[in-house]
Amino acid sequence: MSGKFIPKAPRYAANVVKYIVKKAYAGKSLQDFLAGEIGLSRRSAKAVIDGRSVWVNRSCVWISHHQMKTGDVVEVPQIVVAGAKKQSEKAGIKTPEKTVEEKRHIRVLVETDDYIVVDKPAGLVSCEDPRSVENILREQLSRPSLEAVHRLDRDTSGCLLFAKHRKAHEAAVEIFKTRKVTKVYRAIVVGAFPYAHERINAPLDGQSAQSDVSREMVSPDASFVRISIDTGRTNQIRRHLASIRFPVVGDRVFGLKSARDPRLMAVPRQMLHAVSLELPNPMNLKERIHAHSPLPADFRSVLKTFGMGKKK
Repeated sequence: MSGKFIPKAPRYAANVVKYIVKKAYAGKSLQDFLAGEIGLSRRSAKAVIDGRSVWVNRSCVWISHHQMKTGDVVEVPQIVVAGAKKQSEKAGIKTPEKTVEEKRHIRVLVETDDYIVVDKPAGLVSCEDPRSVENILREQLSRPSLEAVHRLDRDTSGCLLFAKHRKAHEAAVEIFKTRKVTKVYRAIVVGAFPYAHERINAPLDGQSAQSDVSREMVSPDASFVRISIDTGRTNQIRRHLASIRFPVVGDRVFGLKSARDPRLMAVPRQMLHAVSLELPNPMNLKERIHAHSPLPADFRSVLKTFGMGKKK
């Protein structure tokens, strides 16, 4: 990645809200600063910090009690500020938890007698939460027995497989233990990726893990890549790409902890999308299940920001 400050940066400044810490906030916590300066509830302020969407002096800060100093520059993606304000406004409502579930609609990509593949939006966990994709789908499709077969990170979008009943779930879990499931992702990574094809074969958490990365487009400061995996270790792609120093753009956990390019700070979530999923139908091995998810609008917008045009 280029270490130079981008001269054209001001045209991206609208995507980031910038705050200068005044003397009145010196010595106070980052959480208190965001709550007071932006007008958020303390809970919403902490959620923004926990989401690793706050940059102090161009370094990502995720500690709510981080002490502020006079003159510190605090930057937060505009879309994150808007969402946090809306959440704070709902703080006085007795049943705010219904808002997400009533408004979110999960798109079904493929359906068989036993399975459903959906297009998971970013910002929702896969399962085991009242606001998860699993629970929204159960209500949306009137199928209380639906179960997620695998998971995608909260901020990863794309193909996600659900079983309609317990027997189908058990069969699918067994298939996922083999290497018969093909998962293809698209990602935008920091820096000019120098390899046409690169295989990352590095164990994770004591287990084998392999990621095959192919370069699709490249710009001076970011690259668009395709990743194929047949293992599914926790955060595999993000960890593997970070290990070769090409972290996923917007990844606040394994990615850059500081950045001079304001475009990187404006990206509100990790640019990782599960574009396709293919596997033998666990309930009928003579058939195959294949699903494709187009790149979401925010992903295409970031591609355009880094001069890589439109992709599907």
